[in-house]
Amino acid sequence: QVQLVESGGGLVQAGGSLRLSCAASGRSFKYAMGWFRQAPGKEREFVAAVSWSGGSTYYGDSVKGRFTISRDSAKNTMYLQMNSLKPEDTAVYYCAADTLLGSSGTYYYTVGYDYWGQGTQVTVSS
Repeated sequence: QVQLVESGGGLVQAGGSLRLSCAASGRSFKYAMGWFRQAPGKEREFVAAVSWSGGSTYYGDSVKGRFTISRDSAKNTMYLQMNSLKPEDTAVYYCAADTLLGSSGTYYYTVGYDYWGQGTQVTVSS
């Protein structure tokens, strides 16, 4: 079992920055993790993923160059640094864990993850 708790969401003006955190507990932190987001009336969208070692990262096209994913194994925590935020980034952001050790090709899809956090709201005002 893995428990995931997100934090760091909030209200920010366009062009601003936020850093989301996802604290994991319950078992060894040696699994890939990802961030997804879901805006009202839309499907859950892939944002970013990081391999279990932190050595490989993956990003959705809409956030490349603006968001940075990272992890700190000593703290069992994953981060998402979000810069140059836009109103279209407004969504509930979810962290997820892939303890099934799927290939990197699965990181882009919700089915590639077996544990999810409760989500944290990010609102970007124009």
